[in-house]
Order: sequence, then structure tokens, then C-alpha cells
Amino acid sequence: QVQLVESGGGLVRSGGSLRLSCAASGLHFGGFHMMWYRQVPGQEREVVARSAAFGQGPDYSNFAKGRFTISRDNTKDTVYLQMDTLQPDDTAVYYCVAEGYFSGIKYWGKGTPVTVSS
Repeated sequence: QVQLVESGGGLVRSGGSLRLSCAASGLHFGGFHMMWYRQVPGQEREVVARSAAFGQGPDYSNFAKGRFTISRDNTKDTVYLQMDTLQPDDTAVYYCVAEGYFSGIKYWGKGTPVTVSS
């Protein structure tokens, strides 16, 4: 059974930083694309960043470029999202997502809330 457990969310002031972590289990981590999504209440979920399987380069949404960094540790089955220069518009629930390289099946974590105060 695939499980994704996020941690690291919380309350931070504008301009501050947070580091989110997502510990995965029940899957062959290296063979999965790992992504972070976020969702603001009343809006659709949007991709924040993606760490591709098999060592391919990361991708970022425009709002994340230059401020957020996704990384993964395949020895710990964990993906991270370092978020710097946070702004109130970054307030959302952040979700960890694993997508099978071959199957395309997506698994979702339960999310961790991030609140950025002005």
C-alpha cells in the first residue's frame, strides 16, 4: 500500500522560509516522478514542482521558479520542497504526489497546510 506522509508545514511570516518533506513507502521510489501540488481554498490544485524519475531534471511552475527548490533522496524515499521568500499568496495546502513512470498512476498524500502572514 502506497503511503505519502507530508510534514513541515506551518505558519511563517512573509519573506520567510519553510522546508516540506514527504516520506514515501510501499513503492519503488526511484521509479516514480515526485511532485508537489498546492491548493488554495475554493481553487483547483496546481502543480508547484516536479522531480522526475531516473535522475531527470526538476521542473517548476512559473510562480515557484527562483524561490522554491525540489529535491529527493532516493536512499530515504523522501522528497523535499524548500520554499524561500514566501508570500501570502503562497498560503495553501501542499500535497505530495507520486506518479508511476510507466503506469502514470498518481498517489496523493493528505497534505500539509502552509500559512504565510503579511
